[in-house]
Amino acid sequence: MAHYHTYTKYHRPAPEHVQKAAAADAGTGSVSATAEQYDSEYICPVTVGNDQLNLDFDTGSSDLWVFSTITPSSESSGHNLYNPNSGSSEQGETWSITYGDGSGSSGVVYADTVVVGGATVTSQAVEAATSVSSTFTSGNSDGLLGLGYESGNTCTPSQCQTFFGNFQSSASSALFTADLQSSGGSYDFGYIDASKYSGSITYVPTLQQNPSYWDFTADSDANGNAIGYSIMDTGTSLWYLPSASVSGYYANVPSAQDSSSAGGYVFSCDESLPDFSVGIGGTTFTVPGAALNFQPLGDGSGDCFGGLQVDDGLPGSIFGDVFMKNFFVVFDLGNNQVGVASQS
Repeated sequence: MAHYHTYTKYHRPAPEHVQKAAAADAGTGSVSATAEQYDSEYICPVTVGNDQLNLDFDTGSSDLWVFSTITPSSESSGHNLYNPNSGSSEQGETWSITYGDGSGSSGVVYADTVVVGGATVTSQAVEAATSVSSTFTSGNSDGLLGLGYESGNTCTPSQCQTFFGNFQSSASSALFTADLQSSGGSYDFGYIDASKYSGSITYVPTLQQNPSYWDFTADSDANGNAIGYSIMDTGTSLWYLPSASVSGYYANVPSAQDSSSAGGYVFSCDESLPDFSVGIGGTTFTVPGAALNFQPLGDGSGDCFGGLQVDDGLPGSIFGDVFMKNFFVVFDLGNNQVGVASQS
């Protein structure tokens, strides 16, 4: 595994014999996650067929789609491409996904080998894009690897199994973990690395009320405002909570205002933000104030956009990267639960 990680660290495809040896290592895998500017997303090296791609891991969706040689060049320029070859087979399926921000992609489906940090699936549905929206065209990722529940997959006429749905049968444990930080981080598949968290892990059951989502019930914030239905989502940059929680927090930030022009709460970049605490499964988790300053507006005003925003119009509260990069999070498919612990 150490030998394999050298290749992933330098974003190079490992030789086939190294991949196979790593895959046999107790049904586990571990992959590094690189933080993009302002921690807006985390991308990871993934081998798809014979190609090395950098994918955004998204627990809020269930499609593994990639830029490919059948993506129009006007949409794929600057990206690493998946090239279906003799080792792949077209499945006669199509797919089309639209995300909450209006971005999306669509295309056809191949079956090929996918390797994520040594975790290997030899006949994985790979959704090759024939059309990609501008949000992804201008981004740094070469596609998305959905880690949500299979029921949210968009393949038709038959749903495609997710990568982890396929891998779990050979995994040491049917779970994966996210250890995201401002400096980067990692995803581990099939095991829990005890060196990456401290104290105990607090688990809450998933509700499975919506396709794809790792949804659960959160308790309340430190001021007693109820939070309720929530989603743990690595594919969302910000943290969204009910209006009472968000307005109550920014009431303690003198320069904060709900800006119609910026589309959310902003404040002076010089502001020293207070910490913010929420309860999950009876345990209090505190996000440091510095983590709630998402990024400067870039308009010369000296204001910054808040990492905590109101969940109006969303399916519930979204615990995105602003929250998750401060904690060690377990996605336990075998027991249908989410776990949260302090990072070591």
